Amino acid sequence: MFAEFLQNQPMRAMLRNGSRMLYPPAEDRTCWDGIPEKMRMEIRKLAAEYREAAYPMRSASGFMAFVRDGSRQADEKPYFTRRRKLCAAVLHACAFPEEADTDAVIDGIWCICEESSWVISAHNVNPIPGAPAAAEFPLPDVRKPYIDLFSAQTGMILSLTSSLLGKQLDRVSPVIRKRITEEIRRRILRPFMTTDDFWWMGFRRKDLNNWTPWILSNVMVCAALAPMPAGWLAALLTRACGMLDRYLDVIPPDGGCDEGAGYWNMAGGALLDCLELLEKMTGGKMSFRENEKIRNILRFPLKTSLGNGWFANFADCDARPFISGERMETAGRMLKDPELTALGTRMRGTVADQLNDVPHLTRALDLIFHEPAEASRCAELKAEDIYLPDLQVRTLRRGKWTLACKGGHNGENHNHNDVGSFILFQGGEPAVVDAGNMTYTAKTFSAERYTLWNVRADWHNLPMADGCCQQPGREYAAREVKCTPDGMELNLEGAYPQEAGILCLKRSFALGPEGLRLTDEGRLQTPREVTWVFLLRNQPEWKCGQVTAGKLAIRCPEGMAFSAEEKPVTDPRMARNWPGSLWRVQLKIGKTDRFRVEFVFCAQEREA
Repeated sequence: MFAEFLQNQPMRAMLRNGSRMLYPPAEDRTCWDGIPEKMRMEIRKLAAEYREAAYPMRSASGFMAFVRDGSRQADEKPYFTRRRKLCAAVLHACAFPEEADTDAVIDGIWCICEESSWVISAHNVNPIPGAPAAAEFPLPDVRKPYIDLFSAQTGMILSLTSSLLGKQLDRVSPVIRKRITEEIRRRILRPFMTTDDFWWMGFRRKDLNNWTPWILSNVMVCAALAPMPAGWLAALLTRACGMLDRYLDVIPPDGGCDEGAGYWNMAGGALLDCLELLEKMTGGKMSFRENEKIRNILRFPLKTSLGNGWFANFADCDARPFISGERMETAGRMLKDPELTALGTRMRGTVADQLNDVPHLTRALDLIFHEPAEASRCAELKAEDIYLPDLQVRTLRRGKWTLACKGGHNGENHNHNDVGSFILFQGGEPAVVDAGNMTYTAKTFSAERYTLWNVRADWHNLPMADGCCQQPGREYAAREVKCTPDGMELNLEGAYPQEAGILCLKRSFALGPEGLRLTDEGRLQTPREVTWVFLLRNQPEWKCGQVTAGKLAIRCPEGMAFSAEEKPVTDPRMARNWPGSLWRVQLKIGKTDRFRVEFVFCAQEREA
């Protein structure tokens, strides 16, 4: 798409009509003094919170902790604290020049420029093909800069710091900005233009994900603000556009993000960043607002929203993820989509939110300078039925009930073994849930991933035969998936290994105003015990052949054996979504080679 467009309109010619000024510099007092007072107070509060503590030490031992004991936090905590503190100081210096602590800005610039690598320890790789794996490469090689998500983001932060506060920094010493320029050239721009070996570029690997648009959006900022001739900038942007094409090639036509709604922030949201940068730098000549796939990508959060900040959190997605409301709102305005605009307006958040997720200074500046839509014009979400045929995710609402269910396969990005699983909300609150994500460690993206309980099939809302669960891999997939008027039908036997002995397993969902009817029908090679797992938000009780949990009742077939297990949520990331405990219910039938069972999820009679 991008490359085809550039064949007829060379990048260099289009750059003559564009702008490389991305945000107003601090000396533009009309802009900075005119930001909403609420934003000014947020910036002042944020700067005060970070002012008391010094920039933390980032040590070699902390970096090596990832390969020694699997800890990401030993390196990431000081790494991100440094960048958040610098961003807070920069915003404060722009908003309140009379109070500015320029030394805090310079100290942040200098300590980050002195780092051996801008790559976090978990992403440290030797970029030379055939070189040692990460475990044998515990420290970065300063001679071979690698570009990961956060090295690119660091380049963006320093580029904007130089652009916003250039005159103030030059008054102290011109060396400061020269140092920024040289470090960005050495660590970001030169490697970007001279190597094809970084996997996220798409030259050697085709299974791209959020890394590609996220990195490119930050590299583009570095390039736009770097003192480089227009010809060099044109070459860099043209190269970046080729990588965006390769990223779009792996995104399905329905725009679904198999990493989950939370990853839209740095997938579809980062693509939006790239599109806006290209529009601005070409004077509006590069605009792809009418492209259907791009429109679908940008609308993805709306299609997975369950209301009240909850989202269908399949894969490594938080149930209540941080998603940049401003980016959704901007996408909605771009697409002239009132529902997406309204969803974004409701989720705009604060300046601190933009830095606490990951320190994304462009997102903070976008929030500051983009006025929210008028509340009176914010459309409410419709009770719309959604089906993403490529991702095979279905969401629908009936009365007080909201259902999200999925097909797909077990080789998706950030995969959980969850083909055929579902999420059920009752009265706007979670009843049957997906546990979602935990704090990342070395296990998260290693061969040990499926030892983590929240990733395994036996902690998702699925059946298993003689305790045999679904397995990871693209070959373990749903078959004969069909969207129905009130839900979805699909066959699950292909998601289980041969040893499960499942010849056929058809699952159907039917949602109505009174609740959900879930039907599973199967044939097995030999008689086996079959167990159904349901992960519940509230503590369950078993009485007279039904499970009750909070306001929910699950009516079960006769003769089922019941057991329940409390799962205290101790992981801090997961606890932000699920404070307290989750509860795993297991319902079992005796050995059989054929079954047809029906579960009815409805309101308890006293609540009906």
